[in-house]
Amino acid sequence: MVTAPAPPGSFRYADLTPATDFLSILEDAQYRPVPDGWWVAVTDVVDSTGAIAAGRYRAVNFVGAAVIAALRNALGQRELPFVFGGDGASVLVAPDEAGAARAALAATVAWARDTMGLSLRAALVPVAAIRAAGHAVEVARYAPSPDVAYAMFMGGGLAFAERALKRGLYAVEPAASGTQPDLTGLTCRFEPARARHGLILSVLVVAAEGADRGAARAAIADVVRLAAGAPARGHPLPPGGPSLRWPPAGFAHEVRARGPLWGSLALRRLHLLGATLVGYLIFRFGLRLGGFSAPRYLDELVANADFRKYDDALRMTVDGSPDLAARIEARLEAAEAAGLVRFGLHRQAAALTTCITRNASMRDHVHFVDGEDGGYARAAQALKAKVPPADNAARGSPSGGGPPSGG
Repeated sequence: MVTAPAPPGSFRYADLTPATDFLSILEDAQYRPVPDGWWVAVTDVVDSTGAIAAGRYRAVNFVGAAVIAALRNALGQRELPFVFGGDGASVLVAPDEAGAARAALAATVAWARDTMGLSLRAALVPVAAIRAAGHAVEVARYAPSPDVAYAMFMGGGLAFAERALKRGLYAVEPAASGTQPDLTGLTCRFEPARARHGLILSVLVVAAEGADRGAARAAIADVVRLAAGAPARGHPLPPGGPSLRWPPAGFAHEVRARGPLWGSLALRRLHLLGATLVGYLIFRFGLRLGGFSAPRYLDELVANADFRKYDDALRMTVDGSPDLAARIEARLEAAEAAGLVRFGLHRQAAALTTCITRNASMRDHVHFVDGEDGGYARAAQALKAKVPPADNAARGSPSGGGPPSGG
């Protein structure tokens, strides 16, 4: 059943009271319908499977997060409802921001192709079209810490938008070659966080079509509880944050994100070598400079980390034991056999962190966590592999169901 849209002008995402208990984001009461007139910007990296096989998943994550950075910068740094999906992102865009959003998406598509060597596709899908197709876009806010809140989505609208993207509907064409989006704040300097308790488990779970909603959500809630029973509640980042080295592993990506300095990438590289060395020394010695404190920033990084979310699917990156992974898989297999959910899992040795930090002295920096060996994209591949080819073809239509992206 599609929830009636909110009256025009009555919806402000920032006015939604954020949930602080992650389990509560499975409750309908947390969500508000997004009005007609709004848009869903949706992107993904084409053939992320091939990029993962080539060892380029850090680059895939970086491009996925770049979409969010570009839109935040283009839309005036207001609190933006977005979901990072590993190899792409989904972002809500207000009616009066569609033009600026389209330009930022077009620039990011061109930049990904020209400088990162990755094919990024983008679409700007009207919420009115999603609702007309029988789906809803409902949004909630979840605050993992007092300093940030992330958007959660329900209603099937984002899954519809992604299927439309893959069919080439509502496509955003790339900007002219050489166009540089504003990616200020986008960094990828931290080392992968090695699993402290055995392995990093990427979890992706969707309710099966036609399943009883209450029973499906109960099964999903069981998985959340199992993960929360791990040490540190399954948090994939260690206390004090992931480690740094110099030059940072994501240095080349950051050079490409900043673009030429005075027309020269060599000058940009030299400038960033100096800046990242200073940053490394500040963190290495736990320094405090002006309003910035390295130890405080690292504590905030862990607290603010986006390692579990709900966007018509449960996505989690969990640090746990092989036994925990087996128990999660067994619970999901039982729920899948009962026709309640479909799922994909992927085990790996470490987690990646991609950051957006506009001002390091402020506390609202955001950090996206994914598995280092394909993470959410590989979990999505595992999910889709369970669907017979005929069903996959039928689900290609935006009016049908279907699993989230795996590239």
